[in-house]
Amino acid sequence: MRVEGPQGMWFEDFSAGFSGRSPSRTVTDHDIMAFAGLSGDYNPLHTDDSYAATTPFGRRIAHGVLGLSIATGLAARMNIIDGTTLAFLGLDWKFRKPVFAGDTVFLEIDVLEARMARALGGGLVTFGIKLMNTSGDVVQRGRWEILLKSRALAGEDSQTSDARPGSAVGSSAVEAAPD
Repeated sequence: MRVEGPQGMWFEDFSAGFSGRSPSRTVTDHDIMAFAGLSGDYNPLHTDDSYAATTPFGRRIAHGVLGLSIATGLAARMNIIDGTTLAFLGLDWKFRKPVFAGDTVFLEIDVLEARMARALGGGLVTFGIKLMNTSGDVVQRGRWEILLKSRALAGEDSQTSDARPGSAVGSSAVEAAPD
């Protein structure tokens, strides 16, 4: 069995106007409770059915930053930044609507800006991100600034824009033992 390396896109593959949509994911009660344990945030709004029923939401909601964490995972599932991200440099994030257990969410992304950042060793891409539910509501949104590897700085200008790091062209493939 042959396993390929990272599949992310290079800085040069992005320009303003690039857009995409992630696969979807359903948020579960287990996700919410596990995140409470991981983060230490046991606010009854997230963990207590009786208390949450008295709030304007009428039931427990997911932690806002759980939604943000899910958004980063959905971005990774798009195979556009894995293996080529040098750093996640910043974000501006807004929480617009609650996310409940049972909600199915996905990302819509748009490249707002892409510029070379030689001093940082790559290219800086600003993404407009919307975390959406299947009802069409934007539940969270914002901007992410991500530093990506650059072919120009890596000396790999000869690769085509379709070649991805870790592909056979990039010669970073890893051989796995047969099953």
